[in-house]
Amino acid sequence: MSFLFEPENLLPYDGIAIYHGVVFNEQEANGIYKDLLDTIPWKQDEVVMFGKKIITKRKVAWYADAGISYTYAGVKKSGLEWTSALLGIKQKVEAMTGAKYNACLLNLYHEGEEGMGWHQDNEKEIVEASSIASLSFGAVRKFAFKHAKTNERVDIELAHGSLLDMKGAIQAHWYHSLPKTTRVKQMRINLTFRLMHA
Repeated sequence: MSFLFEPENLLPYDGIAIYHGVVFNEQEANGIYKDLLDTIPWKQDEVVMFGKKIITKRKVAWYADAGISYTYAGVKKSGLEWTSALLGIKQKVEAMTGAKYNACLLNLYHEGEEGMGWHQDNEKEIVEASSIASLSFGAVRKFAFKHAKTNERVDIELAHGSLLDMKGAIQAHWYHSLPKTTRVKQMRINLTFRLMHA
């Protein structure tokens, strides 16, 4: 695997976000995108906000090793059994990041007007300071970081077939978001591999 550039930390301090760039070539990425679109049992996400249950436009799926569950925005999710395709992707990501993962949250955004507000992936089920590896397929979207105290921002565009590795103190000090945009009309699939407490 050769890189056009040396992956480096995007953040100036208080955490690590390594952008590896495109790690699946266009043919591979197109194949994975179509396979995920056709075979994943996508469901609209349910979150509880201010005591009210909200159904999101974006769709999600949660895969994990046996016995691992995840509570996000007040709703508990039990993991689906890994597919051979997802295990293959996970193996490649683990080889690139040097980390191990036992779960994956998949998000399907139908267009740019579906996004994700500022948040931290700091739920108690996630092993603290562990790597969260984010793979992007489909539409190129901006991804933003904001420091919790200084409000300093770092923005990056996540390409089709690209990998972003977030680890260390990042979830304690930085928020991240997928800003909404009216310019993007294509779908994006995002996979975030995580290490959860068993």
